[in-house]
Amino acid sequence: MAAAARGSVAASRPGRVELGFAEASPAWRLRSEQFPSKVGGRPAWLSAAGLPGPAALACPRCGRPLAFLLQVYAPLPGRADAFHRSLFLFCCREPPCCGGLRVFRNQLPRKNEFYSYEPPSEEPPSEAGESLHLQLKSGAHLCRVCGCLGPKTCSRCHQAHYCSKEHQTLDWRLGHKQTCTQLEFEIIIETEDEILPEVVDKDDDSEIIGSMGEALEEELDSMARHESLEDQVFQKFKTQIALEPEQILRYGRNIQPIWISGENVPQKKDIPNCPCGAKRVFEFQVMPQLLNHLKADRLGKSVDWGVLAVFTCAENCSLGTGYTEEFVWKQDIVNTP
Repeated sequence: MAAAARGSVAASRPGRVELGFAEASPAWRLRSEQFPSKVGGRPAWLSAAGLPGPAALACPRCGRPLAFLLQVYAPLPGRADAFHRSLFLFCCREPPCCGGLRVFRNQLPRKNEFYSYEPPSEEPPSEAGESLHLQLKSGAHLCRVCGCLGPKTCSRCHQAHYCSKEHQTLDWRLGHKQTCTQLEFEIIIETEDEILPEVVDKDDDSEIIGSMGEALEEELDSMARHESLEDQVFQKFKTQIALEPEQILRYGRNIQPIWISGENVPQKKDIPNCPCGAKRVFEFQVMPQLLNHLKADRLGKSVDWGVLAVFTCAENCSLGTGYTEEFVWKQDIVNTP
């Protein structure tokens, strides 16, 4: 396994696959000025101008507001106008829909009106938010309501601490109910190892089959002929993710995604061109393992997917400081053996 890195993907190396893993992180590292890749919580917007409004963030199916799912920091080296570049993915979590998706791209040059020209500090700021005020240097947690020792924790998010059930109930009424399930994680990036599972050499394979007798060999040949494309695609998917089973994201601009099913795979005609006229290319995919972090089973009709594949403008057209909508393809999980 490669050494873990902060959430910036290496978009410039052709054919390279970067894997994303969800990890807990201090709140200050998930702020806009840290250029994070992250899951959940609120968007850490890149440009503070031209944010998508309510109409742009409405579910294309049911019309209700979309929920922020994740963002990926993906600068393009060699492009001065995309020194900073992020992609923001939103999904519908409103039953009975839970199906709408939208993704937006934003980019800035290194010299811009929002951020320092120099890289952000790796040290926490002097004021790093509520999380520092509610935990002592000794590690002891304090009650969110009164500031006294808080040995009790919220059973849903395990992030909020309380001195008593009474103060937990009070905080629930005062707003924790709305923020409780807004779990937030940093996406840590690693390069996919070029390790393939062991395979049996063809010569060895023929020796094994030959030793089984003609009858069994015929049976195996028959099974192989009837193996469906669906089986092959799903087995390839399982083999690929088995190397790093906790991956929630696979990034590789202009590579081929790995599909979980042979059904509902987009053709070129299914991927709309960018409004600038350029074709769109694959950039990253969200894996079903992310659903475990979202605790989607608490949502009634669960938000669900097999693969979410994001396609972006091949020319990475210039946007000024605004946000432009890109394209996301949802492939659902099908019944597989």
